[in-house]
Amino acid sequence: MPRPRTPGRPSGEAQQRERLLDAACQRFAQQGIQASSLRGIAEAAQVTPALIHYYFGNKPKLTQAVIDERLMPEFERLAGCLEQAGDTPLEQVRMLVTELAAIVAKHPWLPQLWAREVLTEGGALRSLLTQRIAPLLPLRLAQRFAAAQQRGEPHDAIDPRLLVVSLIGATMLPYAAAPLWRGIFASAEIADQRMVEHTLALFAHGLEVPDGH
Repeated sequence: MPRPRTPGRPSGEAQQRERLLDAACQRFAQQGIQASSLRGIAEAAQVTPALIHYYFGNKPKLTQAVIDERLMPEFERLAGCLEQAGDTPLEQVRMLVTELAAIVAKHPWLPQLWAREVLTEGGALRSLLTQRIAPLLPLRLAQRFAAAQQRGEPHDAIDPRLLVVSLIGATMLPYAAAPLWRGIFASAEIADQRMVEHTLALFAHGLEVPDGH
Protein backbone atom coordinates (compact mmCIF):
# COMPACT_ATOMS: atom_id res chain seq x y z
CA MET A 1 0.00 0.00 0.00
CA PRO A 2 1.56 3.37 -1.03
CA ARG A 3 2.67 5.68 1.72
CA PRO A 4 0.35 8.71 1.99
CA ARG A 5 1.88 11.99 0.89
CA THR A 6 2.79 14.38 3.68
CA PRO A 7 0.18 17.17 3.85
CA GLY A 8 1.39 20.32 2.11
CA ARG A 9 4.33 18.57 0.46
CA PRO A 10 4.43 19.10 -3.37
CA SER A 11 3.71 16.05 -5.50
CA GLY A 12 6.00 14.94 -8.34
CA GLU A 13 8.95 16.46 -6.51
CA ALA A 14 11.74 14.95 -8.59
CA GLN A 15 10.15 16.08 -11.86
CA GLN A 16 9.41 19.58 -10.57
CA ARG A 17 12.92 20.03 -9.24
CA GLU A 18 14.45 18.81 -12.53
CA ARG A 19 12.21 21.18 -14.50
CA LEU A 20 13.37 24.07 -12.34
CA LEU A 21 17.02 23.19 -12.90
CA ASP A 22 16.42 22.90 -16.65
CA ALA A 23 14.60 26.24 -16.72
CA ALA A 24 17.36 27.88 -14.68
CA CYS A 25 20.01 26.64 -17.13
CA GLN A 26 18.05 28.05 -20.07
CA ARG A 27 17.41 31.42 -18.43
CA PHE A 28 20.96 31.76 -17.14
CA ALA A 29 22.28 31.13 -20.67
CA GLN A 30 19.82 33.49 -22.37
CA GLN A 31 19.73 36.36 -19.89
CA GLY A 32 22.70 35.86 -17.59
CA ILE A 33 22.63 34.67 -14.02
CA GLN A 34 22.36 38.12 -12.45
CA ALA A 35 19.54 39.24 -14.77
CA SER A 36 17.47 36.07 -14.40
CA SER A 37 14.62 36.38 -11.94
CA LEU A 38 13.30 33.53 -9.83
CA ARG A 39 9.80 34.39 -11.04
CA GLY A 40 10.86 34.07 -14.68
CA ILE A 41 12.54 30.73 -13.99
CA ALA A 42 9.42 29.48 -12.23
CA GLU A 43 7.22 30.60 -15.12
CA ALA A 44 9.47 28.81 -17.61
CA ALA A 45 9.23 25.65 -15.51
CA GLN A 46 5.46 26.12 -15.19
CA VAL A 47 5.53 26.08 -11.40
CA THR A 48 4.97 28.71 -8.73
CA PRO A 49 7.89 30.83 -7.45
CA ALA A 50 7.27 29.39 -4.00
CA LEU A 51 8.56 26.04 -5.25
CA ILE A 52 11.99 27.54 -5.99
CA HIS A 53 12.21 28.59 -2.36
CA TYR A 54 10.94 25.18 -1.29
CA TYR A 55 13.58 23.25 -3.27
CA PHE A 56 16.51 25.67 -3.34
CA GLY A 57 15.91 28.52 -0.90
CA ASN A 58 17.26 31.39 -3.02
CA LYS A 59 19.05 32.15 -6.30
CA PRO A 60 22.60 31.58 -5.03
CA LYS A 61 21.59 28.11 -3.88
CA LEU A 62 19.79 27.46 -7.17
CA THR A 63 22.93 28.57 -9.03
CA GLN A 64 25.03 26.23 -6.92
CA ALA A 65 22.66 23.38 -7.73
CA VAL A 66 23.09 24.11 -11.45
CA ILE A 67 26.86 23.95 -10.98
CA ASP A 68 26.83 20.78 -8.88
CA GLU A 69 24.14 18.87 -10.76
CA ARG A 70 24.36 20.06 -14.36
CA LEU A 71 27.88 21.37 -15.01
CA MET A 72 30.38 19.56 -12.83
CA PRO A 73 29.14 16.00 -13.55
CA GLU A 74 29.78 16.59 -17.25
CA PHE A 75 33.27 18.00 -16.71
CA GLU A 76 34.09 15.20 -14.29
CA ARG A 77 32.99 12.68 -16.91
CA LEU A 78 35.20 14.47 -19.46
CA ALA A 79 38.13 14.14 -17.10
CA GLY A 80 37.47 10.41 -16.87
CA CYS A 81 37.38 10.17 -20.67
CA LEU A 82 40.73 11.96 -20.81
CA GLU A 83 42.25 9.26 -18.64
CA GLN A 84 40.96 6.63 -21.06
CA ALA A 85 42.18 8.43 -24.19
CA GLY A 86 45.38 7.37 -25.91
CA ASP A 87 48.72 9.06 -25.36
CA THR A 88 48.97 10.91 -28.68
CA PRO A 89 47.76 14.52 -28.90
CA LEU A 90 45.42 13.62 -31.76
CA GLU A 91 43.75 10.90 -29.70
CA GLN A 92 43.26 13.35 -26.85
CA VAL A 93 41.96 16.04 -29.19
CA ARG A 94 39.54 13.58 -30.78
CA MET A 95 38.24 12.60 -27.36
CA LEU A 96 37.67 16.17 -26.23
CA VAL A 97 36.02 17.33 -29.45
CA THR A 98 33.64 14.38 -29.73
CA GLU A 99 32.74 14.31 -26.04
CA LEU A 100 32.13 18.07 -25.92
CA ALA A 101 29.85 17.72 -28.95
CA ALA A 102 27.90 15.04 -27.09
CA ILE A 103 27.57 17.29 -24.04
CA VAL A 104 26.35 20.22 -26.15
CA ALA A 105 23.81 17.94 -27.84
CA LYS A 106 22.55 17.02 -24.36
CA HIS A 107 22.74 20.57 -22.98
CA PRO A 108 22.32 23.05 -25.89
CA TRP A 109 22.40 25.97 -23.45
CA LEU A 110 25.98 25.23 -22.34
CA PRO A 111 28.00 27.14 -24.99
CA GLN A 112 25.96 30.32 -24.51
CA LEU A 113 26.25 30.05 -20.74
CA TRP A 114 30.00 29.48 -21.11
CA ALA A 115 30.41 32.57 -23.29
CA ARG A 116 28.24 34.74 -21.05
CA GLU A 117 29.32 33.69 -17.57
CA VAL A 118 32.85 32.29 -18.00
CA LEU A 119 34.49 34.20 -20.84
CA THR A 120 32.93 37.60 -20.10
CA GLU A 121 34.72 39.81 -17.58
CA GLY A 122 32.76 39.67 -14.33
CA GLY A 123 30.97 36.47 -15.32
CA ALA A 124 29.43 34.64 -12.40
CA LEU A 125 31.09 31.33 -13.28
CA ARG A 126 34.68 32.51 -13.80
CA SER A 127 35.79 31.12 -10.47
CA LEU A 128 34.23 27.77 -11.39
CA LEU A 129 36.66 27.53 -14.31
CA THR A 130 39.76 28.57 -12.39
CA GLN A 131 39.08 26.67 -9.18
CA ARG A 132 37.28 23.48 -10.19
CA ILE A 133 37.39 22.88 -13.95
CA ALA A 134 40.99 23.94 -14.65
CA PRO A 135 42.58 21.24 -12.43
CA LEU A 136 40.27 18.60 -13.93
CA LEU A 137 40.80 19.32 -17.62
CA PRO A 138 42.90 22.22 -19.02
CA LEU A 139 45.90 21.74 -16.73
CA ARG A 140 45.93 17.95 -17.06
CA LEU A 141 45.45 18.15 -20.82
CA ALA A 142 48.34 20.61 -21.15
CA GLN A 143 50.51 18.24 -19.12
CA ARG A 144 49.65 15.37 -21.45
CA PHE A 145 50.39 17.49 -24.52
CA ALA A 146 53.72 18.51 -22.98
CA ALA A 147 54.61 14.88 -22.25
CA ALA A 148 53.80 13.95 -25.85
CA GLN A 149 55.94 16.84 -27.08
CA GLN A 150 58.86 15.37 -25.18
CA ARG A 151 58.35 12.24 -27.29
CA GLY A 152 58.38 14.23 -30.53
CA GLU A 153 54.77 15.33 -31.16
CA PRO A 154 53.39 17.87 -31.54
CA HIS A 155 56.33 19.78 -32.98
CA ASP A 156 58.04 22.37 -30.81
CA ALA A 157 56.41 25.36 -32.53
CA ILE A 158 53.21 24.45 -30.66
CA ASP A 159 52.87 25.52 -27.05
CA PRO A 160 50.99 22.79 -25.11
CA ARG A 161 49.23 25.41 -22.98
CA LEU A 162 48.06 27.45 -25.95
CA LEU A 163 47.02 24.24 -27.69
CA VAL A 164 44.50 23.73 -24.87
CA VAL A 165 43.27 27.33 -25.25
CA SER A 166 42.90 26.90 -29.02
CA LEU A 167 41.15 23.58 -28.62
CA ILE A 168 38.55 24.85 -26.17
CA GLY A 169 37.99 27.95 -28.29
CA ALA A 170 37.57 25.90 -31.46
CA THR A 171 35.03 23.61 -29.82
CA MET A 172 32.91 25.90 -27.63
CA LEU A 173 32.81 29.22 -29.49
CA PRO A 174 31.43 27.89 -32.80
CA TYR A 175 28.45 26.48 -30.90
CA ALA A 176 27.93 29.69 -28.92
CA ALA A 177 28.04 31.80 -32.10
CA ALA A 178 26.22 29.30 -34.34
CA PRO A 179 23.02 31.39 -34.78
CA LEU A 180 25.16 34.31 -35.97
CA TRP A 181 27.53 32.59 -38.41
CA ARG A 182 24.87 30.25 -39.77
CA GLY A 183 22.89 33.35 -40.70
CA ILE A 184 25.91 35.10 -42.23
CA PHE A 185 26.81 32.13 -44.41
CA ALA A 186 23.20 31.01 -44.95
CA SER A 187 24.43 27.65 -43.71
CA ALA A 188 21.75 26.30 -41.43
CA GLU A 189 22.47 22.90 -42.98
CA ILE A 190 25.90 22.73 -41.35
CA ALA A 191 25.12 20.24 -38.62
CA ASP A 192 26.98 19.68 -35.39
CA GLN A 193 28.61 16.53 -36.78
CA ARG A 194 30.06 18.55 -39.64
CA MET A 195 31.60 20.94 -37.10
CA VAL A 196 33.13 17.98 -35.26
CA GLU A 197 34.64 16.64 -38.49
CA HIS A 198 35.99 20.08 -39.44
CA THR A 199 37.57 20.68 -36.03
CA LEU A 200 39.21 17.26 -35.99
CA ALA A 201 40.61 17.79 -39.50
CA LEU A 202 41.91 21.22 -38.52
CA PHE A 203 43.80 19.92 -35.51
CA ALA A 204 44.91 16.69 -37.16
CA HIS A 205 46.86 18.61 -39.80
CA GLY A 206 48.02 21.29 -37.39
CA LEU A 207 49.50 18.65 -35.08
CA GLU A 208 51.44 16.86 -37.80
CA VAL A 209 55.17 16.90 -37.36
CA PRO A 210 56.79 18.34 -40.52
CA ASP A 211 58.97 15.99 -42.55
CA GLY A 212 62.60 16.16 -41.49
CA HIS A 213 61.81 17.95 -38.25
